[in-house]
Amino acid sequence: MTTNSPGRAAPDFSAPATSGKTIALADYRNRYVVLYFYPKDNTPGCTQEGVDFRDLYAEFRNSDAEILGISRDSVKSHEGFKCKFEFPFELISDQDETICKLYDVIKMKNMYGKEVRGIERSTFLIDPAGAIAAEWRKVRVKGHALEVLGKIRELAGR
Repeated sequence: MTTNSPGRAAPDFSAPATSGKTIALADYRNRYVVLYFYPKDNTPGCTQEGVDFRDLYAEFRNSDAEILGISRDSVKSHEGFKCKFEFPFELISDQDETICKLYDVIKMKNMYGKEVRGIERSTFLIDPAGAIAAEWRKVRVKGHALEVLGKIRELAGR
């Protein structure tokens, strides 16, 4: 059982985000939070994942959930990415990997035959009390956003 296993308190953080905001996880108490970690802005898989969450955003909001994306890209990069694909949710910049380390998503990955440190695509569902309700590691993008929405509906009894 890792420190981020379901049922444990979600590690709190405060970090710069799009829309000129500083986001603290504690600000989202009393609703569900989908915290999704992705490797890099404007790459095919990360774009598709963001688009899938965007397309289901109204349904997440109807389930009293907020979506927050996190990568190591700068706020400036995030702003362009968010604008280009019209994401209605905020993207958090974690350039120093502080949040990534709290959630243990930095892993050694194989890229073009070379080992590199990077974000393992992961999603954490945080319940209204601030506990991790579910987590997904090594996420496959296709169908993922819908699976997360289904989990929220299951937990909320909707």
